Amino acid sequence: MKATDLLKKQHREVMSLFKKAIASEDGEERRDLLDEITRMLRVHTHIEEEIFYPAFREVVGTKKGEEQVLEAYEEHHVVDLVLAELPDIDLESETYKAKITVLKELVEHHVEEEQEEMFPAAEKKLGKERLDELAREMQAAAEEQQQALEAEGAAMH
Repeated sequence: MKATDLLKKQHREVMSLFKKAIASEDGEERRDLLDEITRMLRVHTHIEEEIFYPAFREVVGTKKGEEQVLEAYEEHHVVDLVLAELPDIDLESETYKAKITVLKELVEHHVEEEQEEMFPAAEKKLGKERLDELAREMQAAAEEQQQALEAEGAAMH
């Protein structure tokens, strides 16, 4: 599997969770979905920032590509700000769906830019072999990050 395919798969999974979180009327289910969205996005942004973006920056060689990476980091930062609010969100409030919808739209915009602009350039510049290698690194880092987040969550409860 190529690194870009792994990231696209994660994009699809988190977008599916957003749909469920927005549709849900049950407080407990909403909490579980928000926790899962938060975990997935933290793992995803970690592997992009630590592995994929640096590899892309090494080969991109264009001002536009460099700007895409810098924007992606900033978009992750904005998503992190909203994620930080989720543990305190009133799951029954009228603002619940609005906040989750805005977060989903932020992520959608980010995904669109990556998949339409950055990933095709990465595939061209990095090549299949390097993309496969990155996917393996990212998979290992994702599992490590997932375990760290689970341990952090267990320590909080």
